[in-house]
Amino acid sequence: MLATFLIGLREGLEAALVVGILVAYVVRIGRKDVLPRLWLGVILAIALALGIGALLTFGEYAMTFQGQEILGGTMSLLTVAMVTWMIFWMQRSSRNMKKSLEGGIDQALALGGLWALVLIGFVSVAREGVESALLLWSMTQSFGSSPLVLVGAVLGYGIAAVAGWMLAKGAVKLDLRRFFAWTGGVLVIVAAGVLAYAIKDLQEAGVLVGPFTAVAPVTAAGGVATGLAGFPFGWAFDVTSAIAPGSTLATVLQATVGFMPQMSWLQVIAWVAYVGIVGFFFLRGLRAPARAPKVSPVAETVDAAASTTPSANRTAPASSAQVAPIAVTGGAR
Repeated sequence: MLATFLIGLREGLEAALVVGILVAYVVRIGRKDVLPRLWLGVILAIALALGIGALLTFGEYAMTFQGQEILGGTMSLLTVAMVTWMIFWMQRSSRNMKKSLEGGIDQALALGGLWALVLIGFVSVAREGVESALLLWSMTQSFGSSPLVLVGAVLGYGIAAVAGWMLAKGAVKLDLRRFFAWTGGVLVIVAAGVLAYAIKDLQEAGVLVGPFTAVAPVTAAGGVATGLAGFPFGWAFDVTSAIAPGSTLATVLQATVGFMPQMSWLQVIAWVAYVGIVGFFFLRGLRAPARAPKVSPVAETVDAAASTTPSANRTAPASSAQVAPIAVTGGAR
């Protein structure tokens, strides 16, 4: 519940911030008439995420055990890839998110296309929605079908929606760069755990060598070797006698740091390598100086047109330099 709550809170707040900025800017420039188009895009994005989640969770798969493990492992690897991309994308985008979104609105309004605004709302939310669906599905596969898994996610999304509304109204302030720094660090650890679970699925399916294949080193008693004797295709450790699989402690450890009571050497190596490599570049990105946001040529053209058009007849959007009433700090100004 804790892990899925944090995921729902972070991913939900990302989407809420984006929607809040888009809506506030459209209202600010006096174009409330285009709000239904934005909301249509947002609704379509939510429907896509729910559809993917429902298909993965309730879909009828006529597969063997091996096929199911291959599907689960592959989807978990896809989840890790998407989460990794989103960690670094948000790290960069949090510095000039508002300016980029406002420039996109200006461009869509200048083109005058209905679907351009629908697409902005859809793409802005679909990224977080699809990522959330894949990540929550992977964690559900890992933790089992406990209702608390989904309860945590729902609570996280609910709080994120309220927080996003308060941010849009200026009731609270949030340092986006610091927020995404902390939650991004948490996601690095969570993604490493999902990667380790993906390795386990693929080892069980025989796609990757490990304790379930014939190449695994065995002891004199016929069991798979553990520790240094089991390197590299056996078990790295086995503490199931102290921490029972499926227990509360095992679930909390797996949800927070990706630890399982019994892990293969390949799982441990993958976990350490992911945290080391991705964590290094993530920390380096935190220390990088913020760059001044760029104004798109389209937005500059719209500004010039707006400045030469009589105010009574203006239908083009106002300058993208206008600040929407979103109370965020830390490069999002």
